[in-house]
Amino acid sequence: MEWKQEKLLQAVDAMRNIEQELLRISTNRPQWTNLVMAVDSRVDKTLATLRPKALTDYRALLAALGWPPSLSSPDAERDKYSEIPNPLVLMNEANQEKYSQSFLALCALQHAQANREARQCRTKGATPSMSDSKYTDKTACFDNGLWAIDELVQPIASRLEYHFAKWSEQPEFIFALVYKIARDFMAGVDDILQPLIDRARLVGLSAKESWVTGMVKMLLGYLERQNFSVLVNSYQATDDKLEVHSSWMHLNDLMINFDKRMQLLADSGIQKIASISEGLSRSLSVFSIYSEHPDWLQMWAGVELNSAQHKLKSEMEDETNWSYSIKELDHQEITNNFLLSTREDYKAPPISEYVVKTASSMIERGHALPNRSLRIQYNRSSSVQFLNGFFLVLRERCEALQLTNTAVEDNSLQKASFAINAVRYCEYVLREWDDDIVFLEMGAHGKHVDEGQEKGHKHSAQHSCSFFADEIAFLVKLGTDYLEQIMSSVLLEFEDLSWDYVQSIGLSGEQIHPVNEVLDEENLGVSPGFVASLEVLRDRTTKLMLHLNSKDFLDLWRSIAEGLDYFIYSSIRWTEIKFSGQGVTQLRVDTRALLHIFRPFCLRPEAFFPFISDSLKLLTMRNTDAQYFVEVLNNSKENNSCLKQQGLQHVNASQAMKILGSKRTGG
Repeated sequence: MEWKQEKLLQAVDAMRNIEQELLRISTNRPQWTNLVMAVDSRVDKTLATLRPKALTDYRALLAALGWPPSLSSPDAERDKYSEIPNPLVLMNEANQEKYSQSFLALCALQHAQANREARQCRTKGATPSMSDSKYTDKTACFDNGLWAIDELVQPIASRLEYHFAKWSEQPEFIFALVYKIARDFMAGVDDILQPLIDRARLVGLSAKESWVTGMVKMLLGYLERQNFSVLVNSYQATDDKLEVHSSWMHLNDLMINFDKRMQLLADSGIQKIASISEGLSRSLSVFSIYSEHPDWLQMWAGVELNSAQHKLKSEMEDETNWSYSIKELDHQEITNNFLLSTREDYKAPPISEYVVKTASSMIERGHALPNRSLRIQYNRSSSVQFLNGFFLVLRERCEALQLTNTAVEDNSLQKASFAINAVRYCEYVLREWDDDIVFLEMGAHGKHVDEGQEKGHKHSAQHSCSFFADEIAFLVKLGTDYLEQIMSSVLLEFEDLSWDYVQSIGLSGEQIHPVNEVLDEENLGVSPGFVASLEVLRDRTTKLMLHLNSKDFLDLWRSIAEGLDYFIYSSIRWTEIKFSGQGVTQLRVDTRALLHIFRPFCLRPEAFFPFISDSLKLLTMRNTDAQYFVEVLNNSKENNSCLKQQGLQHVNASQAMKILGSKRTGG
């Protein structure tokens, strides 16, 4: 054995010398490519013989030392396992020296091979991922484990699989046993092997992490051959996939928990170097099985999506999940709460929170995938599809309400408000998720992963780094569209009820009021034709305030106010009528009643009725002032400054003269 070890080390030294010379030639004589390739070919032939012989000698030494130990049958039901003696710890001094030399020789051989692979990556033009600085490090190619430690795992695997075969329907016992074995041998691995790794000058490599990596790879191979192959065949063969869905999700939950426990074992007590340990950490995940089988990843995403959709369907059928129980709040609290951060703040129905939590749990399970590309594919095929399906349901519910009708039902207005609240709450959550570092990384690279995939909307976000850019754009448009529909329905209803009234604005007082009626503004009532439209408007705005989230209600009532202002102003037949003093007084009374509806939302609602406010300022001018102002407007080139001096901010000179022309002189 000593002679074989000496010959192996001589061969490794020769490889190092050759590698140094090839590196010098590659750097100084890049045109000598054929020479380098010829030498590499001869070294590869030697390695093809050298490595198997070195591994065979190492295995023979392990067998002589009593490795692997006898694994007693575990009492799975009680989760009890007998203690397993560790031959690495029980070695005497002579055997320990033999094992150390064999371990160091195998590490030296792998180290030499790693240097060759690193040089070849640089020479041949590496891919972006392989050209990263960590791949030029001498220990970079150890990220898939140490040969010497992998050889410790392989003999254990066949003995473990004897127990695995009995638990095809109880995979939790498989994971428990692998964790148990990994943990029980961890102390010996760390005490015996870590000093040897340090002697081999493999800086930054951890014996614990390499041991855990080997155990995970062993389990991964078994799952690939047995559990997943059975699940995939069942998934493809049966139409009733409910049982397959349950088994697949149960297996993935076990894998997530197993990965976390094994990662803790690998990290315990180790001060890791980030550039080195990043590669090893990728190999520690059982979910790397999806890297080799992207079609299985799509199946898993489909399982998650179908399960979530099935549960959501029953939730959506319960109509109480679409409504929100309004608390008794005073106006001040309702209108001033604009820092919305919870479902209650948004007055969103429970169904929206259920959707958010379901999508969040799907995303959380996807975090277990070992690289960003897999996480992007999984989320695009599961959580994003799930959210898009719900957003389409929201749109369908709003479309079914027919808000464009002039007579809006209270129930429709309430349902539309709750749907908009759900839209806004989901938009807020997606924006919060986009700010998370996980989605920031995926957003920058994930927009072209599913290029050409049909979605429920057409909004493009190719230049955005937001992972949910398309979904957020869809929600923004959906909420805006239906707020506009609510506004239009309220305005149309008001217009329909007040049409006769607005056509009569400005008619002479004798046609509306008896000659002997008291015309005092304080005692004058609202025009009879205006009362019904004001009552309906008050009812609509009050209910919208109660049901709609405060941010959207703020925008909505202001838009409604501006729409009413323009409707009333543009409906007055300025060129056809002459306002008497009584007519102006009646318009002031009616305007004051209109403003009173909006006063709970704002201290100065007249600011949102600029045209009516400016018109009343002009109509209430004294006749002499009005005549003088008309002359000034006719002769002045600076009409805007003249208007502003009179406090008129919105009507232009032409409109002002038209309004003043409708004022009866001497009446």
